[in-house]
Amino acid sequence: MASMVNEDIFNAKILIVDDHQANILLLAKLLKVSGYRNMKTITDSRETVRYYLEYQPDLILLDYKMPYLDGFQVLELLNEVKGEDYLSVVIVTAQNDLEHRILGLEKGAKDFISKPFDHAEVLNRIHNMLEIRLLHNQVKRQNQELEDKVQERTKELRDLQLELIYRLLRAAEFRDNETGDHITRMSKYSFELGKAAGLSEKENRLLLHACTMHDIGKIGVPDEILLKPGKLNDSEWEKMKSHTVLGGQILTGSSSELIQMAEIIALSHHEKWDGSGYPRGLKGEEIPLVGRITAICDVFDALISERPYKNAWGEKEAVEEIKNGSGTHFDPFIVEAFLKALPAILKIKEEHA
Repeated sequence: MASMVNEDIFNAKILIVDDHQANILLLAKLLKVSGYRNMKTITDSRETVRYYLEYQPDLILLDYKMPYLDGFQVLELLNEVKGEDYLSVVIVTAQNDLEHRILGLEKGAKDFISKPFDHAEVLNRIHNMLEIRLLHNQVKRQNQELEDKVQERTKELRDLQLELIYRLLRAAEFRDNETGDHITRMSKYSFELGKAAGLSEKENRLLLHACTMHDIGKIGVPDEILLKPGKLNDSEWEKMKSHTVLGGQILTGSSSELIQMAEIIALSHHEKWDGSGYPRGLKGEEIPLVGRITAICDVFDALISERPYKNAWGEKEAVEEIKNGSGTHFDPFIVEAFLKALPAILKIKEEHA
C-alpha cells in the first residue's frame, strides 16, 4: 500500500491560499522543483470554499493572517461543506504561540508550517500529510468496494429466497384450481392497494412478495376437498378453512421479514372486520393491516375469475360487492383505498388476464 501511495503522492492536488503573491510563488516553486505537479493558488481567502468544492484538493496550505477571512475563519467554512471528506489543512503562520496552535487544531487543522520557511521542514510536513490523505482515500475506496460486495451478495441471497418461494408456489398450484395468474394479479393488486393505504416503500415491497403465499396451506388440504367442483359440506368446509393455520405452521419460525409477513397474511387473510371470519375470529384492527389488504385483493380477484364452480363476475359487480362488504367483511378505510387504487388494479387485471 505504501508504494502505491508514493507513486501517487506527486500527483496529489495542492491548493495554496495566501494573500501575498510572493509567499505563493515561493511555496509553488519549492513544490514544483521537488516533483509536485498539480497545484492551484488563490490570494483571496473568500474564494477558498469555492475552489475546494470545484478542485477537491488533497491538501490545502492555508495562510493564517489574511484580509477578509483569516485562516481559522476559512477552516470553519470548510468544515461546514466537507461532509465525509478527510479535510487535510496545514496552517502557514508566523504566529507560533501555543494558544494559536491549539485553536487551529480545534478548528480542524492537521499541521502547521512556520514562517519564515525551512525548506526541508516544509517538504517533509507536506509529504507526511499527503501520505495520510492518500492512505485515507485508499481505505475509503476499499471500504466502499467491500460494501458493494456485501450489497451484491445480499441481493443474490434475496433473489434466491424469492426464487425458492415462487418454485414452492408453483408446486402448490398443481394441487389447486387457482392458477399462477391469480397469484400474480393478487400480488400486484396488493402492492397498489398498499401504496394507497399508506404503507412504507419497504413494507409494500415485502407485501408484494409475502402475499403470494397467502394460500400456501392449501397443500395440506385433501384433493377431494380442494378440487371438489360443487359446494362443500360443513365437515369439508372446516377442513378447507384449516389452510390458514396450516399456512401459518409452514411459515412460522423464520428470521426473514418476508416470511414473517407471509405467516401473518396466511393466518389473517380470511378474518373479517366484524369478527365473523376465521381461523381466530379477529375483529376490526385486531386483524393485521397486511391481512386486511390481502383479503380485499383475494376476494376481488376470485370474484372476477372463472372457477369450475362459478362464472366470472363483471368488474362493476365485483367492485359493488367489495363496497357492500365495507364495515362487515372489510375494513372501511381499506375499501376507500381500494377504490382510490382501482384504476391501477383494473390495468393489472387487463395485463394479466
